[in-house]
Parts: sequence; C-alpha cells; structure tokens
Amino acid sequence: MKNNSKNINWIIILLSSVIISVILWNTYIFVQNFKTEERSKMELWSLATLELIEIDGEISNLTLEVLKKNQTTPMIKVDNNGAVEINNIKDLNKNDTIAIENLIKKFSLENEPIKITLDGKQISTLYYGNSDLLNKLKFYPSALLLIAVVFGFVAFLFFKSSKIAEINMLWSGMAKETAHQIGTPLTSLMGWLELLKNSSKEKKYLDEIGKDLERLNIISERFSKIGSKPKLSNKDICIEIKKTVDYLRARLSKKIILEFENCNYNVITKINSQLFGWCLENIIKNSIDSIKEEGKVIIKLEEGDEFVKIYIIDNGIGIKKNLHRKIFRPGVTTKKRGWGLGLSLAKRIIEEYHNGQIKVLESTVGKGTKLLIQLKAFKGI
Repeated sequence: MKNNSKNINWIIILLSSVIISVILWNTYIFVQNFKTEERSKMELWSLATLELIEIDGEISNLTLEVLKKNQTTPMIKVDNNGAVEINNIKDLNKNDTIAIENLIKKFSLENEPIKITLDGKQISTLYYGNSDLLNKLKFYPSALLLIAVVFGFVAFLFFKSSKIAEINMLWSGMAKETAHQIGTPLTSLMGWLELLKNSSKEKKYLDEIGKDLERLNIISERFSKIGSKPKLSNKDICIEIKKTVDYLRARLSKKIILEFENCNYNVITKINSQLFGWCLENIIKNSIDSIKEEGKVIIKLEEGDEFVKIYIIDNGIGIKKNLHRKIFRPGVTTKKRGWGLGLSLAKRIIEEYHNGQIKVLESTVGKGTKLLIQLKAFKGI
C-alpha cells in the first residue's frame, strides 16, 4: 500500500514536470515567432519610409497605413547625415544625445538593426526595441517557472508533512500499545505483591520487587503520554535530575562513575517529570553504552536568566562529525545493537513537548561526547 502511494506521488510529480516543460517550450516558440513577426513589420515599415523618399507625388494609402499602424514598437531611425527620427518612445528629447545613444545600444542588443538602402547605397539605419507585449511575453516563462517551483515546494511540504504525520501515528500507536501490554500484567503483579507482603517475612526482597514494579508503572505511564500533549508543571530541575541519576547509579557497573555537578536547588523549570526523566535516562544510557570498559559520565547544570542548560559529558567512543545532527533521527545509531530510537525520542520530548533544544555540542571519536539540553528558565512573579 505504501509503495503504491509513493508511486502515485512520483507519477504526479513526473506528469506535472512534463506539462510545465511543454508549456515552457511552446511559450518559447511563440515568443520567437512573435519576435520574427515584429521584425517583418519593421522591415515593411522601413520599405514604407523608403517609398516616401522615392515618390515625389501623392503617397499611396497602403504606405500611409503601414506608417500609421505601427504604434507599439519603439524605434530610432538615424540618417547618414546624422538626422534622428524617434517613434513610439515617450519623454525622449531629440537633443539628448546620450540617452539616444544608450537606447540605440539597448535596441541593437535586442534586435539586429535594419539597414535602409536606396539604389544600392545605405542612406539610414533603423534601430528598434521589443514592444511592451513582447517584453511581457518574455517574462511569462520566468513567471511560469517560478509558479512551478512554488508548486513543487508546496508539493514537497505536503508529502513531507504526510510522512511526518505517518511517523507520528506510528510513534503514538507503538507507544500506546506498549503501555497497554505492560499495564495488564503490571496490575496483576501489584495485586500479588500486596498479598505476599501480608504473608511473607522477606520484606527486603519484596520492597525491591515493589520498586521495580513501580518502575514498570512509570514506564507504562511514559508510553501512554506519547502522542498526546503532556501536562507541564513547575519543577525543581535539580531534584528531577537527581532522581534519574540515583536510579541509574544503583544499577551501574562499578567501573563506570556517574556524577551530577553544580546542583543548586530551586532551579525551577516547566517540565513533565515522567517524560523529562525518560529523556534524560535515554541520553545517560547512551553515554554509558559508549564507554567500552571504565569511564565517567558527568551531568552539569548551568542556570541563566533565560535558559537552564544541562550538559551530559562522557569519555566514550564519540560520534563522527557527519552524524552530529543525524544521530537524533529515528533508526540512526552508532551501536551494533539497538533500534536508534533513544535519542530520537529524547529530541521529540525536549523540542516538541518542552519547547527546548537538544544537540551535540562537541564530540571527538575515541575521546567522548558533550550533549546539551536547553530549557526555558521559569520566571516567577
């Protein structure tokens, strides 16, 4: 079904391109024919002016009609003795030689001058420019081409938005189905846990099971929020970061150090706790996965007047420069295993749901990576 839709899109684009090309070509041919017709009229006009010189008596009606009819083509006739005759050019003074010379040069570029001869001897030269109609016709292909470009751009935006909408629907469907699948056994497990607590002495282990079940519940709620606009509230970002750091630190290998620096409390931002925690967790896990054996992941917080900046720094394998922007696209990953969805999801949470920014600040292959999450600082009354 998707392939058929893509084929139809390409067929529409191809047909549109062919139609526009045919129109442009026919317009070009029409302009050239019109230009040839105008030259024929000018040659006829030059013959009529020659008849004025040759005939001593009464001028024929045909000659007069030819001379009177041409009122659209601008022209300058220059005799061998320097006399200048100007027709169909408004506001041009015969004594303004500079303006006349400039027009003659312009007309010579537009059309080849016509030499008027009498008894084999050239007596004058006719310079003529394009008529207003011809000038308008010359710009018509450019206007049509511009319209075609705009049409192509609009079509591109339409297809792109359709693709984005399709991806969004996929994200939402996948997330909601995951939440549903996790939620059903989770409810059952929580019920069994309560029964065990009342009858078992192994409270320590049950507490740990309870923590993991609560974690599953959080994961379920996170997925259920994908595809719908989450509710944002004022939170202390230090406390929110610390929650994620403490959870991950307890489950890390001893060879990897996870640090949270510059934690000044009461740094308030407007976030959704569950989604922000999910985003941060994905980024930190990515940093941990990039460390081969021993290493360190550092989270730093920087508070400004307008923004709160969170830096995630690791000494892992790094990211190639050409992947700095692509790394946030779905399916792009530097790991041998994985779907390449973690950073894509993080970008979606930060930029679409929190109106923030996430990007790779710097990364060197073999040395590590520094990422930035930027959120708007909360300004109290």
